[in-house]
Amino acid sequence: MIESVWQIPTLSEEQRALHKRLARELNISELSAQILADRGLTTAEAARAFIRPSMEDLHDPFLMRDMEHAVIRLHHAIEKHERIMVYGDYDVDGITAVALMFSFLRHLTNNLIFYIPDRHSEGYGISFKGIDTAQAEGCSLIVALDCGIKAVDKVAYATERGIDFIICDHHTPGDEIPQAKAVLNMKRTDCPYPFKELSGCGVGFKLAQAYTERYCLDRQGLYQLLPLLAMSIASDIVPIVDENRTLASFGLRHINRQPSIGLQAIMRVAGIEGQTVTISDLVYKIGPRINAAGRMRSGVEAAQLLITTDPEYADQLAQEINEHNNERRDCDNKTTEEALAQLHADTENDQRYSTVVYAEGWHKGVVGIAASRLTEYYYRPTIVLTSDDDSGIISGSARSVSDFDIYSAIDSCSDLLTNFGGHMFAAGLSMKKENLPEFKQRFEAYVAAHIRPEQMKPTIQVEAEIAFDEITPEFYNILRHLEPFGPGNPRPVFVTRNVINNRNTRRVGRNGEHLKLDLTDRTAAISGIAFGEGDKALYLQNGNAADVCYELEENTFNHITSIQLRPLEIRLKQ
Repeated sequence: MIESVWQIPTLSEEQRALHKRLARELNISELSAQILADRGLTTAEAARAFIRPSMEDLHDPFLMRDMEHAVIRLHHAIEKHERIMVYGDYDVDGITAVALMFSFLRHLTNNLIFYIPDRHSEGYGISFKGIDTAQAEGCSLIVALDCGIKAVDKVAYATERGIDFIICDHHTPGDEIPQAKAVLNMKRTDCPYPFKELSGCGVGFKLAQAYTERYCLDRQGLYQLLPLLAMSIASDIVPIVDENRTLASFGLRHINRQPSIGLQAIMRVAGIEGQTVTISDLVYKIGPRINAAGRMRSGVEAAQLLITTDPEYADQLAQEINEHNNERRDCDNKTTEEALAQLHADTENDQRYSTVVYAEGWHKGVVGIAASRLTEYYYRPTIVLTSDDDSGIISGSARSVSDFDIYSAIDSCSDLLTNFGGHMFAAGLSMKKENLPEFKQRFEAYVAAHIRPEQMKPTIQVEAEIAFDEITPEFYNILRHLEPFGPGNPRPVFVTRNVINNRNTRRVGRNGEHLKLDLTDRTAAISGIAFGEGDKALYLQNGNAADVCYELEENTFNHITSIQLRPLEIRLKQ
């Protein structure tokens, strides 16, 4: 693993003066004021508004291009009892979007079905098979979510068969917009919608919001959909700012006050029932289980779980999805190990600016996870490809590093591809197998020409260098009010220098692989747990000093809650 660069800000006199003023106006510490100011909250009014988001802050959905057309066409279908298909992708964003739109529409019509394509036989996005199914089921309208922005030929195919499309997508559009009845995507160059970072589920929510406002429906029905949207926002790694912050905040409140039957079941198998659910729980405990259904079997199971009102059926589905997640974990570990072995055997690997690996038989459902793991290991743009049939087509997933646009890198090789889509940090692609050698060469050349040296090392943005005695309950309370954290509003990271063992730093875990910390910087002592760092125990036990980069979290043990470190890196002072 590559050691990170710790970027620690140097404060100007103007910044220090701002922090003093904000601290005085809000009656908080200057460190707390600095954290607020770093998020652009430079007045007491702005800070209070940020801490207390309101649903009244949401943008007018009719600012989105084609929203008027979408609402009119959807209302016509409901009024005329047309059969509607809700169509979504097989990842968390797509599955939650399907569950959200289906849950919204089933109170308006019972002439409704949903469809999620099979990752293996159909691949990403709108499929001809899905359209054929809609025709066979008598559907005359398809509401597509988290996909469709590039489905020009598929929409034309559907139109020929008398089936209209409303597309709700957030991926980067191509040169041509599909000729659907409405194409909702704030990233269209001709779309004036002010916030460009909604998830696919978020675009679906804006359609539901617009319909609710136009036809004066009860807003409570709309608010019941927010937990699904919070799951989407968390798992799709969209910036948690502006509307996304408001929607995620209220979604988490609903999850913690009154989760749906399906969400309760998945929380139970994830071991977090009865706990306060956070964005991190959605990202690391709930999201992967929802994703595992689409990766290992079918996203249909996960969608059924999220829309069911039957507790027994929900428990059954949650157990099955949990088993899929266990299978997924074993599979992605094996794929990552094999990919690393392939790279270690490549004598030119260390000179490359990118990683492209391919093997037959890797599970298509886990190549994205493997790409993420390889990106963490080598910290460079990474593509993992596989094939599991005799079609001659290979496909896979791409993951990027900080601020490098991997979508543009792939687009530069588009003449070699049969399909691709995604955004700056992640993408999917497919190509003929014989094109792989040229693709690897051209992709590597593009990355080498465009990536900057500082993008080749992971960076940790540090909020401040502090002493342990500054970590007070009052300070932590300010941090809690900044939640939910995520891209655009990161969890604050701190650095403390020259810490030493206080009394009881030791190895823990089945094989002593983890490190239980009991540290002091001579101003105060604090505990924590460093996963996978057990080999540093003896160094600290011998009285040697280290620098630690960390986040803060609460830990409850024997009904006593304390603030503890969650180390990101520990640097020994050798």
